[in-house]
Amino acid sequence: MAKQLKPIEQSPGTDISLLGDEHVRVYRETNGETGYLWNGVPSLLLTFTGRKSGEARTIPIICTKVGESYIIIASKGGSATHPKWYLSVSENPNVEVQVKAEKFKAVARTAASPERELLWAEAVKAWPNYDLYQSRTTRVIPVVVIDPVRT
Repeated sequence: MAKQLKPIEQSPGTDISLLGDEHVRVYRETNGETGYLWNGVPSLLLTFTGRKSGEARTIPIICTKVGESYIIIASKGGSATHPKWYLSVSENPNVEVQVKAEKFKAVARTAASPERELLWAEAVKAWPNYDLYQSRTTRVIPVVVIDPVRT
């Protein structure tokens, strides 16, 4: 008998009126005037190469700036599996990022302990729901560091 998975409820207080492709479209059209702040927290557009398709994919994702880098969390709302974007970025870490109107190339890497815990704490300050997401799963949710490539 297959295990019944309970649906993941929307996190408390989350406005989901701007999601996915619509979020990307509006963010790009307005250079982040609309979409940079999502539920009161900053977000960026992450463009990566799909690991199976080889095609460019863009997602909006909450971010936390630490120094010159951006931190993103591969939470998938606390799902038992990693998000597809994380699997793709793990395979090909060369990405493009848009933060408001600024666009740049970057390299993504997964933070390891003890850096992971320090960065997780910073991300939770901005989006406390990450702790809720972690409580929903047994996997350790990856913390991804996006390091800009400055030329």
